[in-house]
Amino acid sequence: MIMRSCCAGWHADAVCHLHAVLCEMIAGGLPKNLSANEAVLALRTIRPTDPIGVERKRLATGLLDEVRRHDRALVELHQRIVQAVSAANSHVIDIVGVGPIVACDLLGYSGDVRRFPTAGHYARYNATAPIEASSGPKVRHRLNPNGNRQLNHAIYIAALGQISHDTPGRAYYLAKQATGKSRKEATRCLKRRISDAVYQALRADIDR
Repeated sequence: MIMRSCCAGWHADAVCHLHAVLCEMIAGGLPKNLSANEAVLALRTIRPTDPIGVERKRLATGLLDEVRRHDRALVELHQRIVQAVSAANSHVIDIVGVGPIVACDLLGYSGDVRRFPTAGHYARYNATAPIEASSGPKVRHRLNPNGNRQLNHAIYIAALGQISHDTPGRAYYLAKQATGKSRKEATRCLKRRISDAVYQALRADIDR
């Protein structure tokens, strides 16, 4: 998980630096979401005649090579993650909204699930157990800023996957909104539900 985050960060840094250098040489700049292929086409249009322009193009070419290296590294890393998750044969992959990348985060950041006596303990660890923030007779909860944020983010991505498709999770999310909960509150409820499903899946992995 850490390696994937590092590779993605290095790739983003290289793309940003390349974009900045190219914008200094191209009138009107370039789109923010710059791909390696777009950078190649842009570089072909640049024919500097002064020493500074020549050096800038040389720098941009080097940065483009770096972006391509990171592109290849990310593809290779993704393949390794898919293979590792497949080899783990975990039940978490059966949860709607959980693909290989999310499953990798869930397995890696959860660790040995036996250290959590109950699903509630696990929810507190991953910060899907909300904090009460009631005012008067109105019962409200707010986001828990504590816990393992990487694990919380993985559960959030799974929740978005369920909400964006015709799934039981989306039905649950809409039902919560129908009771008066806001979209954020309904999402937090769904995240807790997914946390419980992940906990049960991890327990099933051990018990089989």
